[in-house]
Amino acid sequence: MKTRIITLCLIILGTLFGCKEESQPINTEIGPEVTTYYFIRHAEKDRTDPENRDPELNQKGLGRAMHWAEILNDANINAIYTTDYRRTTMTAAPAEVKYDLVRQYYDSSMIDIAAFKADNLGNNVLVVGHSNTTPDFVNKMIGEEKYPPMDDSDNGSLFIVQQIGDMTTDVRLNFNCNCPD
Repeated sequence: MKTRIITLCLIILGTLFGCKEESQPINTEIGPEVTTYYFIRHAEKDRTDPENRDPELNQKGLGRAMHWAEILNDANINAIYTTDYRRTTMTAAPAEVKYDLVRQYYDSSMIDIAAFKADNLGNNVLVVGHSNTTPDFVNKMIGEEKYPPMDDSDNGSLFIVQQIGDMTTDVRLNFNCNCPD
């Protein structure tokens, strides 16, 4: 009986000390970062003075700016970029207030796309531009000449560019604003 107990103890000890548990690295990576960009053109501007290169928004534009903030209500925006014009900053203002953010300015002719992407990795970004700069910026982000300049009356296009790792998707939506003139 003692021999059996000693043999059993030796087997148990041999098992405990003889087997090495191979450590497997723990995969803490959930997946690639998801970055979403929302590109819009400024809302309707005041056209009463054709010589004014930096007009404010008109009444309909102010309504549309509020409408954009409602449309982007669940987008969890955490960065806002505009050009340095009153009409773009006024368009972004309701979203800035909603998300308690401070806008950052960009110059569409000087934008470094790789740096912009790196700076905003994992963010939800609103970019407010113009009829020519917005589609151009989107084209640079997706790496192809897909979108032509917008019609001057188009204040309702929303371009959504999403990057998940190395994959980029894009879509253009249009929102009608029944805002009063």
